[in-house]
Amino acid sequence: MSSIKTVCVYCASSDHCKPIFQDSAFTLGGILAKEGVDIVYGGGSTGLMGKLADGAIAEKGHVIGIIPQFMQNLEWGHKGISILEEVEDMHTRKFLMMKKSDGIVALPGGCGTLEELLEAITWKRLGLAHQPIVIANIDGFYDDLIAMLNKTVDEQFMRKEHLQMWNVVHSVEDILPTLQSIDPWPLNAIDYAKV
Repeated sequence: MSSIKTVCVYCASSDHCKPIFQDSAFTLGGILAKEGVDIVYGGGSTGLMGKLADGAIAEKGHVIGIIPQFMQNLEWGHKGISILEEVEDMHTRKFLMMKKSDGIVALPGGCGTLEELLEAITWKRLGLAHQPIVIANIDGFYDDLIAMLNKTVDEQFMRKEHLQMWNVVHSVEDILPTLQSIDPWPLNAIDYAKV
């Protein structure tokens, strides 16, 4: 039986990106809901965030949104999800999203999504988080970031072992099976965090 009960999904709030990205988010929401996997995400109603939640809601899934107070004041929160938790700031939001999850997925997105993904990788490297991380490289969106991460190893800023901190998939259908198949990250990760 899989230990993946709740998945944290990082993704964009933009309504102006390619339809393939928005469709992928909607599909992922539906897949996770059908498999009985809860979603925790940033709580937004627009862009990939909104599509992710809508896809899960369409399949009667359980969706937890965590949104900072200033965003909720702007009425950015999704009104149809199971739980919308309002927090004080972005730091608390990110901490709780990670804490509540058994696995982490990065769909395409902007600087916020990139920052969340890299923070998750950093925490994993330091042994502060151990969840499997999947980068959903839809339509080659993350090609350049993956190349940059590989370069950090080539230039000896990270060890080769650190490339195992994440897995890359090219289809949303592969996300959950990949999360379920990843070996646990060593609890002693801090021991080899330093290069």
